[in-house]
Amino acid sequence: MGEGSTDTPQGVGHGGGREASHVSVLLKEAIDFLNVRRGGIYIDATVGLGGHSYEIAKRLGAPGHLIGLDKDPAALERAKSKIVVSRSSLVVGQTDWPMVELRHGSFADLANDQRPATIDGLLADIGVSSLQLSDAARGFSFQADGPLDMRMDPRSERTAEQVVNHLDERELADVIYEFGEERRSRRIARAIVRSRPIRSTAHLADVISAAARPMNSEQRRIHPATRTFQALRIFVNRELDDLRALVDAAPRILKPGGRVVVISFHSLEDRIVKDAFREAAQQGSMRLLTKKPLTATEEESDRNPRARSAKLRAAEKV
Repeated sequence: MGEGSTDTPQGVGHGGGREASHVSVLLKEAIDFLNVRRGGIYIDATVGLGGHSYEIAKRLGAPGHLIGLDKDPAALERAKSKIVVSRSSLVVGQTDWPMVELRHGSFADLANDQRPATIDGLLADIGVSSLQLSDAARGFSFQADGPLDMRMDPRSERTAEQVVNHLDERELADVIYEFGEERRSRRIARAIVRSRPIRSTAHLADVISAAARPMNSEQRRIHPATRTFQALRIFVNRELDDLRALVDAAPRILKPGGRVVVISFHSLEDRIVKDAFREAAQQGSMRLLTKKPLTATEEESDRNPRARSAKLRAAEKV
């Protein structure tokens, strides 16, 4: 959901390593705020390609336990070779590695399942990964033609094609406005309905581009379809519901002194995290570690454009 490209300037997030040219955003800052305790129990709620998980595992050591989640089985499979190591077959250069448990599912599932006060730290790097964007068959990007899918979890029933072709015009406009913060949502929804059926990302992008031509320099800065694609992806994957479940569960599942760190990429996500942390602090269950969101340095943003819109917030269980 904000990476500064013309494809998804508000949405590229989790992952790690060199695959798909992906570099974990705010990696050092996230690990520093997490303050990993050797032998602790930590959750990476968005494993992606394993960048953050690897750094957590290095610090946990053999007594520790790392639980990693992702909705995307393809991401989990790639991360497995990076971070899942048997005690008898340690990665090169490592002789002290924690137990790593990877689970296919959302962090909303975890929030419901985890027992109270059992976790030392929780990290979430929200958004769509470069691995997902670079695969045209997944349908996340309009820069390469592909089917209108957009599901992070292929087991999910609802696809972007179903949303685009079956929601009525008003519902579709509401989705585009609410989850994409797109001011031209009604005009775009009207054009989509008139162009049905729409089966591919290229066709949808063309319809949106014709209906919402940029009128000023701000609108020209990003592709006209960016916000609509963001909205569809968030809606299809129920991303904001999952995020709310995560931040609401943090005060309950963290041990005293345990920390939660969330990296978000657009204002919808950051608002949810900010409000949840602030409410928990007012109730006395959490202490804010970041009164304002931490952003990437100019150097990191130059090196890694997806870092430009990243915002990190952290809090500690009291």
